[in-house]
Amino acid sequence: MQANPDLAEIASLIGDSSRSAMLMRLFGGEALPAGELARAARISPQTASSHLAKLVEGGLLVQETYGRHRYYRLAGAEVAHALEALCTIAPRKPIRSLRESDRSRALRYARTCYDHIAGEVGVALTAKLLELGCIEEVEEDGRSYALTPAGAARLERFGVPADEWKRKRGRRRFARPCLDWSERRHHLAGSLGAALTARLFALGWLERIPGGRAVRVTEAGVDGFRSEFSIDLR
Repeated sequence: MQANPDLAEIASLIGDSSRSAMLMRLFGGEALPAGELARAARISPQTASSHLAKLVEGGLLVQETYGRHRYYRLAGAEVAHALEALCTIAPRKPIRSLRESDRSRALRYARTCYDHIAGEVGVALTAKLLELGCIEEVEEDGRSYALTPAGAARLERFGVPADEWKRKRGRRRFARPCLDWSERRHHLAGSLGAALTARLFALGWLERIPGGRAVRVTEAGVDGFRSEFSIDLR
């Protein structure tokens, strides 16, 4: 028999402002060194090391070693899913500068939520896939999407072989709705969402904005979203 989950333990890890800042910096799915995470949290490298050790021990982060360098990333998609859910109920911080306003606007427009596209662009893409009949909600649980035969054929032509990603998903759900904290609507998560987002980056439709998880829709992306999905991002 398993005991109940220790929610207080996880809450105490996330609840520290320095640790939450580092978790949010890793929200985009990247692996980053301790120094960069220390800067994101505005703490010393020594203090950051202590916090990172606790996050690794608590199962929220994993550490990767390359030679003498250590990198940290979220332990998995389920951690990102939990953080996104918390963001939907968390109070909003006041914006105190034009720079913060610009960053907030960029984040709300398009960003990575772990390894899939979120924000206004992610929500618009998911809504269009539903409208086109590429995916449909699974009525039994309300927590999954099903890829339709027409959707599989369309995404195959787009360069996203669904069968290959189904084999790669492991224990991860293939396609599920993820409640977007800024749009308060769902975007597409799961291994299908990751595959589609990877394809958007490969085509050059999306570019990462350095220093965070906001992404930029390129001119090629504006044209591509319009021609392929009839989504006008102007």
